[in-house]
Amino acid sequence: MASDTDRSTGRPIADLVEELLALEGPLPIVAAGDPVLRRGAEPFDGQLDPTLLDRFLAALRATMHAAPGVGLAAPQVGVPLRIAVIEDPAPVPEEVRVARGRVPQPFRVLVNPSYEAVGEERAAFFEGCLSVPGWQAVVARHARVRLRGLDARGAVLDEEFAGWPARIVQHETDHLDGTLYLDRAESRSLSTSEAVARWWAQPTPERAAGVLGFALPD
Repeated sequence: MASDTDRSTGRPIADLVEELLALEGPLPIVAAGDPVLRRGAEPFDGQLDPTLLDRFLAALRATMHAAPGVGLAAPQVGVPLRIAVIEDPAPVPEEVRVARGRVPQPFRVLVNPSYEAVGEERAAFFEGCLSVPGWQAVVARHARVRLRGLDARGAVLDEEFAGWPARIVQHETDHLDGTLYLDRAESRSLSTSEAVARWWAQPTPERAAGVLGFALPD
């Protein structure tokens, strides 16, 4: 059975969430270097009662929108539970949509998610993270994945994702395992968000790879 307490403080996780929800506005997003992002999260096993869970999910969604971002994992607000939310209106030009496979995704809650690759194809694009503000790097990820887990009501999720939605699923699930996108990134591609906007705003990172000197998957 999963623990009801935060391993770092010994406090009940429900108390931690109640304290967060007492704050006004979006929840504070913790940044790289905070141990909660590296420990790996506890499986959700009823540590929050249904009412508290609903309030927490609503706060995660509001925080994701305010950031803004397309996904947010519970450890990113300091809560060590295997819960994440994703949502992507995908307001991008057609050439970006085609190159990256970025299509709108409705709001989803992922509880105790895991993923596995479907096929061997990989795709590499610049990627950022709300817990690593101001930076982006190229990450090669599975082009298609099978996601398994539960939704907010405990219903089974078993679905395939491709393109950019597959990238979001992998990024957020990685957070629950204590993995940041930087762990998977091409280190020579690391760029400030300003540099990406100035030099590497193309739909694909081929030009960045050639100039900065890193390899892309075949």
